[in-house]
Amino acid sequence: MALRWQRLARLDEIPVGESKGFDPHGEGRDSLFVVRTGEATVVAYRNACPHVSGARMAWKKDRFMSGDGRHIACFGHGALFRPEDGLCVSGPCQGQHLTAVEVAIRGEELYLRLDDVCHEGAMQREFCNG
Repeated sequence: MALRWQRLARLDEIPVGESKGFDPHGEGRDSLFVVRTGEATVVAYRNACPHVSGARMAWKKDRFMSGDGRHIACFGHGALFRPEDGLCVSGPCQGQHLTAVEVAIRGEELYLRLDDVCHEGAMQREFCNG
């Protein structure tokens, strides 16, 4: 089966050290987010705190980083996560991880690997089969 990718954004739309949420499934809410960790590096995770299943993390649109910019934060539970691997280092889910999703940078564009998000649930089937 060939890999399928969906364009998310231009890389320069996400400043280094900041985050941006995305709604690739057309659910009306950001189901994943990307953190730009360097000039040509990003990480991406599902927008769901492991402490409470399905709990969204940002306190407002695209605000997934802590005030000091060092951690990803769940503003609902006060948890802090390392950007590089999604490990919870503080809060009620300490030791657990955010669920990573695969993204790739091609030129100046950021792409989401659909195979990673399309096999996991009924709510995504229509989007993934289209």
